[in-house]
Amino acid sequence: MANSKRPLPQPTPETQHFWEGTRNGELRLQRCDACAAVYFPPRPFCPECSSRMVSVFSASGRATLHSYVINQRPHPAFAAPYSIAIVELEEGPRMMSNVIGCPQTPEALELDMPLNVVFEKQNDDITLPLFEPAGDRT
Repeated sequence: MANSKRPLPQPTPETQHFWEGTRNGELRLQRCDACAAVYFPPRPFCPECSSRMVSVFSASGRATLHSYVINQRPHPAFAAPYSIAIVELEEGPRMMSNVIGCPQTPEALELDMPLNVVFEKQNDDITLPLFEPAGDRT
């Protein structure tokens, strides 16, 4: 289990399906049944057309690094340096996360690099989706 000093989200009825998915090793997104928009973060209506007819589905877990900052400041839950990243999921939405499994340097964290989701259990309720470099990047 990961360091318990990390600030953790509080699931709500609107986000419960997302956190159940991460506990089961799935990255779940929502798709609007009216306009087909895929979105994150979870909410009970489509941010494009406001329809409440939405479906939950399992995403591929593939993403690319859209943007990041490398934090050098100490934090009780993180060993510095660590990245705070915006990843663009293959399905379209972007989400904030951390990139792990590689040096936390500009040379290693290349924009548009392919990433795969990995799941890090924090406690019995929360498993976080993090991202690591996807295999060979040639």
